[in-house]
Amino acid sequence: MKKGGSSSNLWALRQIADFMATHGSPAALPVTPSTAVTIVTPINDLHGWEPSSMVKGERLMRCKLASVHRLLDLYGWAQLANTCLTMRVSKEQEHFLVLPDGLAYGEVTASSLVKVNILGEVVEKGSTALAVDLSSFSLHSAIYSARPDVRCLLHLHTPATAAVSAMKCGLLPLSHEALLVGEVAYYDYNGVMEEEEDRVELQKSLGPTCKVLVLRNHGIVALGESVEEAFYTIYHIQTACQIQVAALCSAGGEQNLIMLDRNVHRPVAKGTVGWAGSTFGPMQKSRLGEHEFEALMRTLDNLGYRTGYAYRFPVLLERSRTRREVEVPATVTSFSFHEDGVQPHPRLHPHTQRQQQKTRWLNTPNVYQKVNQDQASPGHRTTWQKSEEITQGSGRAIKIENPNQFVPLFTNPKEVLETRNKIREQNRQDMKTAGPQSQVLASVITDNSPPSPEIVEPPVPPEPETPNPFNELTDHELEEYRKEVQRKQHGQQDGQSFGTEILSH
Repeated sequence: MKKGGSSSNLWALRQIADFMATHGSPAALPVTPSTAVTIVTPINDLHGWEPSSMVKGERLMRCKLASVHRLLDLYGWAQLANTCLTMRVSKEQEHFLVLPDGLAYGEVTASSLVKVNILGEVVEKGSTALAVDLSSFSLHSAIYSARPDVRCLLHLHTPATAAVSAMKCGLLPLSHEALLVGEVAYYDYNGVMEEEEDRVELQKSLGPTCKVLVLRNHGIVALGESVEEAFYTIYHIQTACQIQVAALCSAGGEQNLIMLDRNVHRPVAKGTVGWAGSTFGPMQKSRLGEHEFEALMRTLDNLGYRTGYAYRFPVLLERSRTRREVEVPATVTSFSFHEDGVQPHPRLHPHTQRQQQKTRWLNTPNVYQKVNQDQASPGHRTTWQKSEEITQGSGRAIKIENPNQFVPLFTNPKEVLETRNKIREQNRQDMKTAGPQSQVLASVITDNSPPSPEIVEPPVPPEPETPNPFNELTDHELEEYRKEVQRKQHGQQDGQSFGTEILSH
């Protein structure tokens, strides 16, 4: 790498990588033994090639257009002449990518494409010494001038498309693919677009929205706002033309064929924004033909072509990550923890073992269990205890999945926030104190000084109770005292009865 991008060592390393990707990759598609040892020329060969005129996104555009050339070569649609695949790079500068004249579709790379302006003048020559065929580019230049919304043009001149373009009936609605093509425009093309009258006639025939242009006796051109859309259209055009040619040869004429009504049979083009959001939930923007084009790019990458395509839609679903109660901190991710009773690896360094034991608690969450009524103490309905503290196995583990799991029901979040803000305000103003400050002790009282606490008098001890006189008497003395009390009570009653008799007399 230090010797530069053109070093022989780096080139040999790339050849080895290409060979391994084609011959030994487990994801590669099955190939024949004769082609397994051949080295595929990579599409993305822009390693270290950064021209000054390359604009933003041009690298990916070069890879896409070069991949389309390879696809047409693999499908057998490539022609030696009369075809041209172009792409608009910049609308502001009106620059386009064109295949140089004399380069086969099977050897096109991202760096071999030539950048030209609207007149066909070379802006960036690319990695080859070949020139551009201005006669072929003149048709594309006229279409780009008439349709500013078009970003890619694909001109197909296969036997099927040339046969349909030579028919007076044009493209017939015989199949589902023919309906997917949509509106078709026809133009009598004479091979060149040098006169201004020809450009005006082309603009009238094409219209503002048509995406398919049938050149009489010269094949079909697909227009697209992206490379994916243009290839999607040209693929269905080729299929529809093959079906039409085979049907006319078999039926013996147009009168023996069943035509499809475009008003009744309305196919939905997969990949449009409406299709992506109408059936499968939330809206997900995807350009027309993008999913199919990504599938073809994956096929080329598996074959070792190294397209350099930036995929937007992953094929494999990402496995859902198991949610843990406690995430592993970044400071302990380099340590491995073991279950209880399992000894660590004997080859570990003693310092590493001590560090593992020291940081073991960081990855050990507290698992609580809910104790049933029969296990709880009287007066309590339920209790929460750690799993290691419970001897019986009737409890169940509670997984803490939400930080607000134990918040009381019907809690108003606004009240909680207001209470928190009040506590913070009190702490900020230092309104809560543990006692009198030094200002109060120094007899310096200010308005901001907190009020001094009230002096609380100590409680007065209760007076001692008088001793019980009967504590020191014996049982005999208590019996005599009881009898004396009874005698006094009887004498008082006798005196009261005697006084009553005197009053009666």
